[in-house]
Amino acid sequence: MPPSPAIPGQRKRTAKAHAASKDVPKPRAAKSSEKSHTIASKDGGPTATVLVGDCREVLPEIPEASGKVDLIFADPPFNWSATYDRWEDDLPHNEYLDFTYAWLAACVKALRPGGSLWVNIPDDWAAEIVVYLKRKCGMELANWCIWHYRFGQNTRSRFISSKVHALYFVKPESATGKRTWNHLDIVEPSDRATTYGDKRTLSKRDGVPPGMRVPMDVWYGKFWGRIQGNNKERAARHHNQLPEIYLARVIRACSNEGDIVIDPFLGSGTTGVVAHKLKRRFIGIEFSPENAASAAARIKKGPHRDPSAPFEGSPIFKTRRSLDLESEL
Repeated sequence: MPPSPAIPGQRKRTAKAHAASKDVPKPRAAKSSEKSHTIASKDGGPTATVLVGDCREVLPEIPEASGKVDLIFADPPFNWSATYDRWEDDLPHNEYLDFTYAWLAACVKALRPGGSLWVNIPDDWAAEIVVYLKRKCGMELANWCIWHYRFGQNTRSRFISSKVHALYFVKPESATGKRTWNHLDIVEPSDRATTYGDKRTLSKRDGVPPGMRVPMDVWYGKFWGRIQGNNKERAARHHNQLPEIYLARVIRACSNEGDIVIDPFLGSGTTGVVAHKLKRRFIGIEFSPENAASAAARIKKGPHRDPSAPFEGSPIFKTRRSLDLESEL
């Protein structure tokens, strides 16, 4: 297991010095009162738990995570020198990959046969993660999706980045463990219905309701943007926060009520907020005790929008011919 990142305030070292050192200080241990938070459900669903620590160390110690987890969603540090609380986000290249492979291996071991692993990751590391999960862990790539948020950091030296990869892997099924895929719970209005007024969508027989489709693998649209400072979903303390609708799609598609959902990098708590509201048994792991406490409070408060609501369409063009599905049907 690679050494834990240095605590904020520690003097940064060059990659050469970092590699030469065998004594990288470990972060301050959490107090006993900081180690976990339990959030009861308000409507009879399972409780949610937030644990404090390094997911590489915490995951193997969770009884439910021994080959029993239905869904893991991971949004790890990107190694972009972000100012995370207590986490040094500027590791040498190989050390970051060692860190990545270690937590990926722990996640794969935690999953049940047929369980799903989603990884939210930028261009920098997507290829390495795909190769590692396929070749070293025997995972099956179900989808390579793109979260397109249309608000990237301005630059003049290259094309502006406006996406993150949403990698969807499945652990091989067994006689006792099958993949969960609830496509009818995530359908959205198709462009044929919203834009082109094409009546053929009313008579299709593909197992999806008339006028609807399973979402495409590029995700964008209303409420799909980055959570900026003036966004109503924005939680205090967190600058890297995913929209609730993103997690609603993942959790509804790949798990059922009562299933175990884990987020090894809880951060602002979005996965827990959505999973808890959708009556999943949620376990989140967060390195920072302060962030863990704020995420737990957010989970207790609940989502800004109803994650069980129908998904809206995401047409690019304006309506060319109206088609009233209710009256036509």
